[in-house]
Amino acid sequence: MFIRIVKMEFVPEKVPDFLAVFAEAAPQIRNFPGCERLELLQDRLHPNVLFTYSYWDHSDSLEAYRKSDLFLSTWARTKIHFCAAPQAWSVNQHTVLP
Repeated sequence: MFIRIVKMEFVPEKVPDFLAVFAEAAPQIRNFPGCERLELLQDRLHPNVLFTYSYWDHSDSLEAYRKSDLFLSTWARTKIHFCAAPQAWSVNQHTVLP
């Protein structure tokens, strides 16, 4: 399993538009094959900066999602509200042993 983190910075007055898009798409993303969890986080000091954390069983599952109509349509409706380029990371979850 790994985590995909995407940082998005929006035009401040467009955040509600993005939240509406996310609310509509989130149940479908959560049910996409290989997606084990999806979270949306909002920066406390800069509320126009949001992060998605999605947990995937395998990189092939994420790639299938990124090529899907669901992603393409959701991303098209999201990126029009950006005020900066998004950033993305794929990271492994690290477990610290006692």
